[in-house]
This record gives sequence, structure tokens and C-alpha cells, in this order.
Amino acid sequence: MAAMFLLDLTLPTPAENLALDEALLEEAERAGQPHETLRLWEPAAPMVVVGRSSRLEQEVQIEACRQLGVPILRRTSGGAAVVTGPGCLMYAVVLSYEKRPELRAVDRAHRFVLNTIVAGLEEHAPSVRCRGTSDLTLGHQKFSGNSVRCRREHFLYHGTLLYNFRLELIECCLRMPPRQPTYREGRAHGEFVANLPVAADALRQSLIAAWHADRPSATWPEAETARLVAERYSHDEWHGLR
Repeated sequence: MAAMFLLDLTLPTPAENLALDEALLEEAERAGQPHETLRLWEPAAPMVVVGRSSRLEQEVQIEACRQLGVPILRRTSGGAAVVTGPGCLMYAVVLSYEKRPELRAVDRAHRFVLNTIVAGLEEHAPSVRCRGTSDLTLGHQKFSGNSVRCRREHFLYHGTLLYNFRLELIECCLRMPPRQPTYREGRAHGEFVANLPVAADALRQSLIAAWHADRPSATWPEAETARLVAERYSHDEWHGLR
């Protein structure tokens, strides 16, 4: 696999962090050539992140989030709501269709990205598997949810990796999802999710090695991130809160 850029960067606010994932995709689209990046980050406080087409009232315990002070934000990609925060490593990869034309088929993109992560985690957790459309599981329990945003020349694939997360927050903040993979078998959040038994540093290094992300990025798209925050991620309307 060709080397890609590495950006290990957590910004101060939830809005900035979600905007940066999208900004990396936009940066790649404007590069005029394949431009692939692995980004790693971890929120400083809990937050709920819903999919681009999610209906908050169907997926989120809105009043409970307000009482707990957990912000609700919308990402640029699809999929259902997730809860993240300390103990949940977030990753994003921006990949080039020119380098990987077969990944224009979304099902193949799911399998490629998730199988790459599985290969990186095998030494720590041999029972990790891909399940459903875009889940990673440890046995029959989910520790990673993922989603994709496609553009003309690149796509963004990003998700969660629970390793030391307060799992009770998921039960508090999320409703049962309107669409469930068959393997869930109707289980409540508390029975369905789990932490991956891997330390934070080992988890980071496994992903970096799996993606051959050995080119630390000296810059990041600050101006594009700021624009997206100002125009989209700082507005309640975008997040579906009004």
C-alpha cells in the first residue's frame, strides 16, 4: 500500500473536529492529484454525532443529552448516531479513487477500509471481525461504527473505536436505532457494545502501521476548517436542533 499522510490532531471544539474531517476531503479534491491522509483524534468530552440524514427525535435521547450537557452535532457522512468522548479513538481516512478505482463500489470501500483496520488489530484482538454493513465487533459485541462520504476523486471514511469509554453514556444518550443489523438481535445498547481491550497508544500505532501512514503532515487545512465551522458546524440548523 502506498504511504499516506498522518495527521494526529484533536482541535479544541466538537464543531472544529467534525469540520476538519470534511476539510481534509475538500483539500484532497482540490489537490489535482491523489492525496491520502489518515487522521486520528479523541474528543475531550462526550458528544453525540448523528449522520447527515439522521432524524434526531428517532435516534437521540435529546432531553437526556441536554440534562447531561452532552452536545449533539451532525457529521457530513451518513449512518446512524454515535456517542463518543474520552476513551473513544476517532479515525478518518481520505482515499483516492485514482489509486483505488475498485472502491467506487461502496460495499467494496466498506470492506477494504474495515479489513485494513482488522488486520492492524489482529495482534491485539484476534477475534475482531467485520459485521453488518460497517461495524467492527469483538465476538458478538460492537466496538466500532463507521460511515462514508463520497466525492468525485476521493472519499472520506471515518468512525469510532471504543477502547476505554463510559459505555453507559450510549444507553443514556441514544434511542434504539431505527435500522439494526441482523446480528444485533434486538439487544439493548448495554448488551450490544463493548470496549476493545487495547491501550490508546497501541491502538494508535496499530492504525498507523496498517495504513502505512508514515508521512507526518506538516500542515492541515485550517482556513477550510474555519470556513466550514462558520458556515455550517456552528449553526443549530445544520445539526437539526431548530
